[in-house]
Amino acid sequence: MKKTKKVTAVLMAAIMAFGLTACGSKEAPAEPADKETTASEEVQEVKQEPEKTEQASGEKEVLEFYHGYWHDEATWYPAVVMREIYQEFADAHADGDVVFTPIPVEDLAPIYTNKIAAGSFPDMIDLAGTSLPGAAVAQGLVYDIKPYVDKEGIQEQLGLNYTQNTIDGKLYTVHDQLLTLGMWANTDVLKATGAALPDKWDTWDAFAEAMETVRANGEAEGFYSYGSGQGSVRMFNTALAATSAGAAMLDSELTPEIITSSEFEEAFKIIANMDQKNGSANSAVNANDFSADFNEGKSAVFVNGVWAAGGFAGNAAFEPTVYPGNVALSSAGGGITISNGLSEAQTQLALEFIKYMTSEEVQTRIFLEVQANPCNPSLDLEALAASGDGSAALLAKACSLCNKAGTIVKTVDAAWGSDIATAIQNKLTECSVSGADIDAIFSTLKDELIAIIG
Repeated sequence: MKKTKKVTAVLMAAIMAFGLTACGSKEAPAEPADKETTASEEVQEVKQEPEKTEQASGEKEVLEFYHGYWHDEATWYPAVVMREIYQEFADAHADGDVVFTPIPVEDLAPIYTNKIAAGSFPDMIDLAGTSLPGAAVAQGLVYDIKPYVDKEGIQEQLGLNYTQNTIDGKLYTVHDQLLTLGMWANTDVLKATGAALPDKWDTWDAFAEAMETVRANGEAEGFYSYGSGQGSVRMFNTALAATSAGAAMLDSELTPEIITSSEFEEAFKIIANMDQKNGSANSAVNANDFSADFNEGKSAVFVNGVWAAGGFAGNAAFEPTVYPGNVALSSAGGGITISNGLSEAQTQLALEFIKYMTSEEVQTRIFLEVQANPCNPSLDLEALAASGDGSAALLAKACSLCNKAGTIVKTVDAAWGSDIATAIQNKLTECSVSGADIDAIFSTLKDELIAIIG
């Protein structure tokens, strides 16, 4: 039986989210579902949450860590790397008082939602980029990691986690990777159609003009400009952030004032008008639905994350770029989160695990082998890429562009929740239909969003 957590002066604190890529894959992996999962996933054996048993006298305590890296090597190799990283931590602490037990599961949500409903929380779980449920915080079920981070002086290791995930002075979740999104441009398509290259996309007007040029001059060759749908909500996200007032909105709780603001309306209509010209045939729920077309040279732009470098290194025409106005999306999001009901020994080991996962050694492996944007900003990605393959160099370029963008903001999902992002995406999809009344659709969206936030 777990001991009740002791309240002492030495107790310390924890965490929140991003995305990944198929290491060495030939095609661009799917956009993580915030953490949007990647690859075509066939489950061979999925481990579900085991039933807990009473702890016999003299037995070691167990610290269970749930994570979503269940995939085999053929399905998604980075999952194997992450399991190796976890096991190395377990082996290093095998002689301690607490047994660290990583548990891979295909569906993380039931693990924590069921426990929260019962007034408890898993020992420790990686939320895989999804937001930490407010109910867990409201009930005091999760541990504040910030005192530990401050005492150990590892704020820099956490990177965006420390700023984005600190709420009311408390830090409950830390993600070891960042969900970092920009765009990918096929310079061959752009040159063939006479469209402006990414270095000229200073504004959304310039981007829209380039996409119109692709459509006008490339239709006979079967070229189209970009895939909308999920990509559209990313573009709305960055169009809103193109002004200082809009960027501030993404760092605030969503309110009726934000929804009815001129900045919000303008950002929506910029993307809606482009999507309508782009056509409903080029709209899909998942941005990765367009990865094959992009790889085959049919589209000019692929709206996805930096992790796509894993599939693009073999084509010199594929270039990463940030969004118009020098804006990038990068979210920590929900990551490793610790229960507030652990023993002192369990809590200490959980905190050490966060320190380990954000260390330069582990973060280097996450960059080179998992091919994701590491949360620790102290790493010299270009130097690390020199020791990797071509995909590492392309990933370093994509990450560096986004990490050094003039404006870096959270995704709508991380800022306001997936239900808000889905509502915006659905309305943008409606706008992609020829002749759709964008003004009327936006009016409906405002009412829907105000109803969602109550």
